Parts: sequence; structure tokens; C-alpha cells
Amino acid sequence: MLRTEERQRLARERREEREKQHAAKETQILEKERKAKLQYEKQLEERQRKLKEMKQKEEQRRAAVEEKRKQKIEEEKERYEAVLHRTLERNQRLETRQKRWSWGGSVTPDSEGKTGKQHSSKRSPSTANLKQAEAAVSKCLSSSAALLNASDRTRRSQLSPLDSSVISRLLAPTQASLARSKSAATLSAD
Repeated sequence: MLRTEERQRLARERREEREKQHAAKETQILEKERKAKLQYEKQLEERQRKLKEMKQKEEQRRAAVEEKRKQKIEEEKERYEAVLHRTLERNQRLETRQKRWSWGGSVTPDSEGKTGKQHSSKRSPSTANLKQAEAAVSKCLSSSAALLNASDRTRRSQLSPLDSSVISRLLAPTQASLARSKSAATLSAD
């Protein structure tokens, strides 16, 4: 009888011990699962944060590139306007020089009478003065032509085909006026 009770008690203790161990294992498993879940959520948040940062950096980079592109377009526009402005100024200066060095500039009906009277009262300039004038005009014209050609080449390498065709058209009257100035200087020397 005592042995049977003893056996039952020992069996009960062993069963209770096994249940305790089983409960401890389950607790450990649940704790591991909880930690794994927290770890996964943390990694997910970290990944989302990194993706967000990358997206922001990409947007900033795009904005910087767009700003640079706009700035470059603005600079090109300013440079183009400056080229046009300088070309127009050069045109006006050359036309002014041409009028200054020609025989009285443009001839109008009133000026014909005046120039006729002047020629009767005054003599024409001496040959030496004409040669000096011709040399000065030739020097100015050749330096202007060289400047125009050099600046034209460098600008055309920087400008688009449309811009360089516009500038070529703007320069065409300048070269024509140069030719007229040379012929006027030659005529005056003769």
C-alpha cells in the first residue's frame, strides 16, 4: 500500500515537473516569437525610413539638376542677348564710321545744293589727308573684321545651330557695311 502511494506521488511529481518544463518552454517560445516580431517591425521601420531618405535625396538631386539646367538656360539667354546687343552696337558704330568717312554721308536734295556751294567755296582735302583717312579706316575695319570673325567662331562653338544661324544673319549686314566702307575709302582716295 505504501509502495503504491509512493509510486503515485513520485509519478505525480514527475508529471508536475514535466508540465512546468513544458510551460517554461512555451513561455520561451512565445518570448522568442515576440522578440522576432519586434525585430521584424524594427527592420521594417528602418527600411521604410531609409527608402524615405533615399526618395528625399533623389528629389533634392532632381531639384538641384533642374535648378542648374534653368540657371544654364538663363545664362545662355543672357549671353545670347549680350551677343545680340554687342552686334547691334558694332553695326551702329560701323555705320556711323562709314557715314563719318564718306563724302558728306547720305545725299538729300537740300544737301546737294549745300555741297555744291561748299565745293565752290572750299577745296577738297589734300591727297595726304585722304591717305591717312584711308589707312585709319582700313585699320579699324580689319581689326573689327578680325574681332568679329574670332568672336563669331568661339560663340558659334558654344551656341546651338539656331542661335548661330541668327547671329550669322545679324553679322551679314555688318560685313556688307564693312565692304561699303572699304569701297567708300577707296573712292575717296581716288
